[in-house]
Amino acid sequence: MGEVRSQGQAQLGFDGMPRKLVRVTPSKLSTWTDCPRRYRMAYLDRPTPPRGGAWAHSTLGAAVHNALRAFFDLPVDRRTPAAAEKLVHSHWKTEGFSGEQQSDTYRERAAGWVGDYVANADTSIDPIGLERWVSAPAGRIIAEGRVDRIDERGGELVIVDYKTGRHGLHADDARYSQALALYVIAARRTLRKPCTKVELHHLPSGTVSSWEHTEDSLRRHHTRAQEAAEEFELATDTFTAGGDPEILFPPRVGRQCSWCDFRRSCPEGQATGPAAEPWAMLAP
Repeated sequence: MGEVRSQGQAQLGFDGMPRKLVRVTPSKLSTWTDCPRRYRMAYLDRPTPPRGGAWAHSTLGAAVHNALRAFFDLPVDRRTPAAAEKLVHSHWKTEGFSGEQQSDTYRERAAGWVGDYVANADTSIDPIGLERWVSAPAGRIIAEGRVDRIDERGGELVIVDYKTGRHGLHADDARYSQALALYVIAARRTLRKPCTKVELHHLPSGTVSSWEHTEDSLRRHHTRAQEAAEEFELATDTFTAGGDPEILFPPRVGRQCSWCDFRRSCPEGQATGPAAEPWAMLAP
């Protein structure tokens, strides 16, 4: 790709000195885009402001992800739906649920999703990456992140992302996911194999939404990531030099304020309405 031509090289700034590359993860990008104030609290403020409590949907998602990682670490002859369900139970936690009954209900539901998922999947494959960290220079940024699963099919890499959210997904969700595009850019350089295909595996609905990227579509995602990185890096440098944090990192209020981890430290967010219950985003 033309825009990622400077692998291993820092670009020159206006003063002729090498300009540092900005490390960019999907989490950083989404946090900055959602709310600059939340970005400051999460990545810059020290000590970090107190976060809210656990969310049930995050607890559920972590159990499913951990179970699937452990499942593909098993020998092929032990990769059964029953084994997958048992792994969900062994990785389960109760944080964020309204009580024992709700936790038990969703534990059984999540175990059923995972059991059905592996029953309909090719479990003989050995992924080349499970919770694999990938990182590579790409233009003015270093694209990096942790990928749920990386398969190799026909000599090419496929990025697989597990989802356990409330709503079903479609091809456009895979197509427009900046996170998946960054994983492609980083994985093809980290593992030195072709990579264009991304997949969202939505366990509650048992569906797979996929997209085959082109060099042009990856370039567009990369350009947007670079632009966002330049914005938050400039704001960070100005803040470090003594700039006003309220001007550099203004709150961006909306529905998302009801479930923001830093809500208690943000009067503007609190003013948008009541806080969401910790179990409000569980899949129905």
